[in-house]
Parts: sequence; structure tokens; C-alpha cells
Amino acid sequence: MTLKSSTGGGSALEWTKSSYSTNDGPECVEVATTPGTVHVRDSKATEGPRLGFAATAWSDFVAHTSRR
Repeated sequence: MTLKSSTGGGSALEWTKSSYSTNDGPECVEVATTPGTVHVRDSKATEGPRLGFAATAWSDFVAHTSRR
């Protein structure tokens, strides 16, 4: 997997999505970081809801899912 910058969505955040996400599918998430927070949104609905996680919680999640 590689990461690529994503624009759009009218956000001042710099969003990044995985190379697994393409314009014609499948759906994927994008992430943006600020000090202490990781923001997550749906790459197909950039104006939709967003989630925010403490950096440590996101790190724990990524470590857990990458073991599979």
C-alpha cells in the first residue's frame, strides 16, 4: 500500500488515502492528522461525517489491524 494526497472536501486539513482507494471503487477512508488527533472520513463522501481519534487510539487500532 502507498499513500496519496487527496484534495477536495473544502477542508483545511491535508487528507491522505491509500492507493487501494480508486475513483471507481472500492470505498475507502482518508486520514488527516493534527497534533494529537487523527481525523477519518469516507473517501467517497468527503463532505460527510468525520471521526476524530486520539493519536494513541489510532496507533493502537493500526497496530491491531496490521497483525491480521
